[in-house]
Amino acid sequence: MKRSADLAAFEARLGYRFERLEYLILALTHGSRGGAQGDDNQRLEFLGDRVLGLIIAEALVERDESAREGQLAPRFNALVRKEACADVARALDLGAVLKLGRSEMKSGGRRKLALLGDAMEAVIAAVYTDAGFSAAREVVLRHWARLIDTVDQDARDPKTALQEWAQAGGLPPPDYNEIARTGPDHAPVFTIEARLLDGRRAEATAGSKRKAEQAAAEALLQAVNVKAES
Repeated sequence: MKRSADLAAFEARLGYRFERLEYLILALTHGSRGGAQGDDNQRLEFLGDRVLGLIIAEALVERDESAREGQLAPRFNALVRKEACADVARALDLGAVLKLGRSEMKSGGRRKLALLGDAMEAVIAAVYTDAGFSAAREVVLRHWARLIDTVDQDARDPKTALQEWAQAGGLPPPDYNEIARTGPDHAPVFTIEARLLDGRRAEATAGSKRKAEQAAAEALLQAVNVKAES
């Protein structure tokens, strides 16, 4: 199978050259591209998620021999969630080689967090299928190194931390409400409000609902903690 210049450049960025190039092509093919059932990256995404999870879990255990499960779990979640996969995909410019249907291309699919994250997991599975666990581990540890080194010692996401704070104070979990949505369809911007039952609230804006909710939770958590300390 002939290797295009774009694919060769991506392999160079990835740091891995495929023996069977069809695995990489399948990993980069989104369901919107059409074709027969199974001619897209969904099955590889499923496998890659599990391969990534094992590699990251192993790396965290080796990195901190004294950490207990309660410390490791939030770090693990921070490193395998879709946002982390998408961050690595952006650093690799994976979007430039994604194979998308016309509708996805028109709607900015090459920049979408979910598509990038899914494709990154599929690429990991493609490496695993092509050359085994050691090769996949080498690729993951190379491109996740910065994230592993900087993962917070307490990597609970802000929404979880805020919910635990509220429950400890006898309050129900906070509500999250969409206050506004602006921007074009392919690049929407969301403003989300986090509100506690006692009326305390905070707002935040981001390019995805999840990120806006996390930012609003963090802002509200900081506000209630500052008030408690004053």
